[in-house]
Amino acid sequence: MLSIAPTIHIQDLTLNYQNKPIFSELSTCFPGGKFSILLGASGVGKSSLLKMIAGLLPITQGQIISDHPETMTHQISYMAQQDLLMPWATVLKNVMLGSKLRKEKADKNRAQDILKQVGLSQVYNQYPAQLSGGMRQRAALARTLYEDRSIILMDEPFSALDSVTRAKMQDYTAKLLKGKTVILITHDPFEACRLGEHIQVLAGNPVQIYDIPSIQGAIPRHPEDLHVQQAQANLLTLLIEKSTLS
Repeated sequence: MLSIAPTIHIQDLTLNYQNKPIFSELSTCFPGGKFSILLGASGVGKSSLLKMIAGLLPITQGQIISDHPETMTHQISYMAQQDLLMPWATVLKNVMLGSKLRKEKADKNRAQDILKQVGLSQVYNQYPAQLSGGMRQRAALARTLYEDRSIILMDEPFSALDSVTRAKMQDYTAKLLKGKTVILITHDPFEACRLGEHIQVLAGNPVQIYDIPSIQGAIPRHPEDLHVQQAQANLLTLLIEKSTLS
């Protein structure tokens, strides 16, 4: 893992889908060591952007680079919307799967500790088919956190969780990933305002990016924080406005 989390630079990015532009010469950056949040209407291109950063989707034009010489794909841990758990592996083995694929010695104690923190200590040896949707999502979250990379990409990581569990996972994730470069997609303005140190809204066709003013306070911010509540109201208003225009 890098000692200093890298900043990610998006430069003149273009992506077409069915001959229609999703991104056209899009430029932005995600600051190193910060929690960046992406919001926007379904289908606007948030997941596509995350996949392009992860190297899972080809770039039509432009480039995505970090300010560190190491290849970006070696720095990234990526959590997709789908849990992508291996059905033949136990929860514990799913969490440590990356170590196995790289032929490294797995850190079983670390994996078990993370599973305990996400509330899955009783299901180490169960298989994905035995888990609820929320438990599967927490197992996928544990696998992502286990990787301990400098860049963490997360596509709606808490969407299947009830409100109480979601708040607990937000708290744990924010604390564990402190100092890393995190890009998290969400549809929840409240979640964005609790976790975001750098918040952007994607809207339009082709996409434009709207930067949201910084919110006071360290993350994870308290749900009753007045700054969080005001920012949530402003963010929701902007999302409604841009959804209407797009």
